[in-house]
Amino acid sequence: MGKITLNPMLNIKKFLTALVLTISTGLLIILANFPSSAVSPPTPKLHYLPATLAQWKDSQNSGDYFSQVATTEVGYLVWSKFPVQVYIEQPINVSNQQAETWVKSVSQAVQEWSMYLPLTLVKKPEIADIQIERKAPPLQLSSDKKIPRARSALTTYQLYTENKVLLHRFTILLSPSQTGNYVVAAARHELGHALGIWGHSTLQTDALYFSQVRNPPTISARDVNTLKRVYQQPTSLGWTLKDNSKMNLSTDRLFKSKGY
Repeated sequence: MGKITLNPMLNIKKFLTALVLTISTGLLIILANFPSSAVSPPTPKLHYLPATLAQWKDSQNSGDYFSQVATTEVGYLVWSKFPVQVYIEQPINVSNQQAETWVKSVSQAVQEWSMYLPLTLVKKPEIADIQIERKAPPLQLSSDKKIPRARSALTTYQLYTENKVLLHRFTILLSPSQTGNYVVAAARHELGHALGIWGHSTLQTDALYFSQVRNPPTISARDVNTLKRVYQQPTSLGWTLKDNSKMNLSTDRLFKSKGY
């Protein structure tokens, strides 16, 4: 299920709203609605296309699944400051070898995506744009809302401001039940969401396919084509608010879809 996290900021007289959007292994729910009485987010504008994506060419014309990517109340979830800083939390309550193996697997996924967007690993969670944890996501109710179901991963984002610039940060939870290649696959998939692909592919050959498969695919040309199209879209993220002290949030379920 989606959730709302309020993140109060210093030197602000009123509540600064924070929006959390959840995309997970069973359900995609967008909770977002800026009331007409609130100060609107910055007017969506284009950012410069990162050089890594500008240089990307798909000689096979593989296509994309951009039509499956959801927009939000702040536009597309585009990063504008690079490199995007990623923190991988050291697992606890496991052996040193298990912890090392898990971190190595997640780091592999970060390395794979860094070929298409500049990413860097950091050692302090407080400076991270994306934080990845080995933690069981909350249970998800079945379609009849009666039977709780475990999910293998959960990605959420939160809006905040810094120097009156609207920004976002992500948290990725990877279930401890994931092992081996499935850790890499789950991290690869969820990082795709955190980098801006807020939706799923319908082809099993794409990393952002909506369900786990026996032989997890690597990042496909279609994944990168979709990512490039996302970064060619306008967004309110990375632009200055006129008055961030009056921005507030009411919840409303706007979009729901089965997810990874």
